[in-house]
This record gives sequence, C-alpha cells and structure tokens, in this order.
Amino acid sequence: MRVLDPRDRVALADLVARYALYADHVRYTSLVGLFADDAVLVMPDPPERLEPVHSFTGRDEIAAALRSLERFPRTSHQIVGHVFDPGRENATATGHITCVAHHLDEDESGKPTDVAWHVRYSDAYRRESGFWRIERRTVQIDFIEKKPVWCWRD
Repeated sequence: MRVLDPRDRVALADLVARYALYADHVRYTSLVGLFADDAVLVMPDPPERLEPVHSFTGRDEIAAALRSLERFPRTSHQIVGHVFDPGRENATATGHITCVAHHLDEDESGKPTDVAWHVRYSDAYRRESGFWRIERRTVQIDFIEKKPVWCWRD
C-alpha cells in the first residue's frame, strides 16, 4: 500500500490553506494559480442547489467562476479538517476537506448578515514541476446558516 510522504501532506495542507487565504484576500491570480492548467472545478448553485451542478474547466473558466465571491464585502474560509491519500498514480493524491465559508452579506432589511456555508471539497491533486496543484475540486454544501453580524472591519 502506498502512503504519502509527510512532506507531501504538509505541501497539500499548505495548498488548501492558500486557497482559503487567497479567496479571502481577493487574490484571484494567486488563487487560480493553485489549479493545474486543465483543472476542473465543479460547484453548487446556492441556495437553490447545494450539490455540485456547474462545471468549469481550465484556469480562465475557473477564474470567472471564483469571481462570484466579489459580490460579498468579506469572506472567511475556515478549514476545519483535511484528509489526504495517495492517488492511483505516482505524483497524484486525493483530499477530503471540510470548511466553513463565511460570506458577509445583507439581509432583506439591509442589515449585515453572515451566510455560512458548511462545505466539503473532494479534491484530486497532481504534482507538476515539483509543486502540488488542484486537478479537480468538487464543492458540495451540506447546509447554510444565516446569522446577524454586529460589525465588521472594512
């Protein structure tokens, strides 16, 4: 049975953490650079569809899809767990990531609201030129919470 080298586990955890960091800091060039050139991102359509229903292939389509986060004044992607396993071929791996993705928004009356998506990412990774990249990310939302927000930093 193959196992991932501990250095690969650390590198994959860093990749996942950078995805959250770059999304929250609106660094789309860096965010999209975490994906392989031919990567696939499969996303839900919340709140109507929480299961993955839209597929985006290649960095340009993925960049356009991720820009949907721009409608929120602030996000906070909190990685709460991750498990990595070796892939079927050398230089590949899989990951199961749990995340709570907070999205600052306004409710119907204009009051600030935290729309928290409880997310599971099912990932496939491959190492290219010494760096791990996301080859496929499938996003599923388990449930969504809405809570009032008292204040936030601009």
